[in-house]
Amino acid sequence: MSFREVNCRSLEINPFTAMNPDYILITAPNGEGINPMTAGWGGFGVMWGLNVATVVVRPQRFTFNLLENTDTYTIAYFHGNRRDAVKLCGTTSGRDTDKMKECGFTMGETDGFRYIEQADIVFCCKKLYAQDMLESCFVEKDIIGKWYPEKDYHRTYVGEIVKVLVRE
Repeated sequence: MSFREVNCRSLEINPFTAMNPDYILITAPNGEGINPMTAGWGGFGVMWGLNVATVVVRPQRFTFNLLENTDTYTIAYFHGNRRDAVKLCGTTSGRDTDKMKECGFTMGETDGFRYIEQADIVFCCKKLYAQDMLESCFVEKDIIGKWYPEKDYHRTYVGEIVKVLVRE
């Protein structure tokens, strides 16, 4: 599988539809491999003068501890293909399943970033910031009851987009 590196500002992705649970997998190092997790919340933008990708992960997710123990993560974007594999990565835990194997994915690596070779676009991110969402910070309290009945608030990770790979 062949990729070329591009400037992230040259991408024509709608930031409001890009973080779609049918299309996005967050990958974090897991030993010598990686563990993919489906993501539906997050975003792309500029912060601290840097191009960034923001992802959120609940503390009970296997990927949470992996992200806590690494300085890098990748975001694998699929143009609507591989939906069954992306769904499996959101409904199965990496504690119990080798999701890479189950999905037929292979791992690539560039400059210390590990990624899914079957992705259409790969965002290689260096972790800059991590913070828990706090109940006291929600201005709109209805969000708590709707999205956090178990009080399992996400941790937000902001990463600098260091490299973007696009399938050739």
